[in-house]
Amino acid sequence: MWDAIWVQLVTAQADATAHKGIFDILMDTNSWVVIAVLVLLAVLSLMSWYIIGYKWFYLRSVHKESLKFLEVFWESKRLDNIFQSAEQFPKAPVSQVFKAGYIELSKLKKRDQSDGSAKSGDPMRVQLSGIENVDRSLRRATSTEMTQLEAMVPFLATVGSTAPFIGLFGTVWGIMEAFVNINSAGAAGLDVVAGPIAEALIVTAAGLFAAIPSVVFYNIFVNRIRVLGAEMENFSSDFLNIVKRHFFD
Repeated sequence: MWDAIWVQLVTAQADATAHKGIFDILMDTNSWVVIAVLVLLAVLSLMSWYIIGYKWFYLRSVHKESLKFLEVFWESKRLDNIFQSAEQFPKAPVSQVFKAGYIELSKLKKRDQSDGSAKSGDPMRVQLSGIENVDRSLRRATSTEMTQLEAMVPFLATVGSTAPFIGLFGTVWGIMEAFVNINSAGAAGLDVVAGPIAEALIVTAAGLFAAIPSVVFYNIFVNRIRVLGAEMENFSSDFLNIVKRHFFD
C-alpha cells in the first residue's frame, strides 16, 4: 500500500513539474549564480548576433563594390581616371590598395621629374627602388584593409569557444545545488532535485545557443575575408606588373 502511495506522489510531482515551462522554472529559481550565468550568456548572444548582422551586410557590400571597381579598372586605360573612380567605392579593399599604389607612384614620378634621378646615377637602381616603394605601399594597404575586414570577427570565435564552458559552469553549479538539496532534505525525491537539474540543463542549452551561431558565422566570415584577401594580393601583383611595364621599362 505504501509503495502505491509513493508511486502516486512521485507521479503527481512529475506531472506538476512537466506542466512548468522554461520561463516558469527560471522565475522560480533562487540561485543568483544561475541567473548571472544566464544574463552573461544572453549579453554575449546579443552582441554576437549584432556582429553577425553587421558583418554579413558589410562583407556583402564590400564584395559588390570590389567587383564593380575591378570592372572599372580593367575597362579604363588611364590610371588617373581610375583613381577618380575609386572614390565611388570606399568600401572596396582593392580600390584602397590601388589608391595607395597610385599615390606612391605619383610621388615617385614627381620626384623623378623634379631632380632627374631616373636619368642620372644608376638608372637600374633607381627603378628597383621605385618598384619596391610601390610594392611596400601595396602591402601596407593590404594589411590595413585586412585588419579592417577582420574587425569584430575574433569576438565570435571567443564566444564560440567560451560560451559552452560558461554554460557548463552554470550546469555544474545547478547540479551541486541539487545535491545540497538532497542532503538538506535527507531524501532524493523528484521534488528535491527537479528544479536545480532543470535550471542546470537550461543553462547548458543557453551556452550552446550562444556558441553554435557564433562558430558557424565565424567560419563563414573567415572564408569570405580570405577570398577578399586573395583578391587584394592578385590585384597587387597585376598592378605591380602594369607599373613595371609602363613606368619603369
